Amino acid sequence: MSRARLRWNGDAATTAIRSGLLRGLNLAGELTLQATRQRVPIAEGTLERSGAVSVDEQALTAAVVYDTPYAVRVHEDMTARHSPGRSAKYVESVLPEVAGEVQAVIAAQVRRELR
Repeated sequence: MSRARLRWNGDAATTAIRSGLLRGLNLAGELTLQATRQRVPIAEGTLERSGAVSVDEQALTAAVVYDTPYAVRVHEDMTARHSPGRSAKYVESVLPEVAGEVQAVIAAQVRRELR
């Protein structure tokens, strides 16, 4: 009777997965930010320049943030007029469009770490 041996590297695998997730979240956040910048309304460009990616390493989440006092108002005001190709809901409307790419970027980074 032959015996098989199994070596479990659970801690190393967990560390690698977490590392890949964090890198993937950063890259996916940047990808999403770039997509939103194509849609954010532009008057002087201040709102567009205020865009950034924030990653919460504990919760393993990423957010695209526009940090001006009027960012929420511009995002939510569906009655405002904007230049062609620019619109309210400039973050919310982009998310479904990039969801597949976001998932692929994160998965690729996790796979990369597990090699």
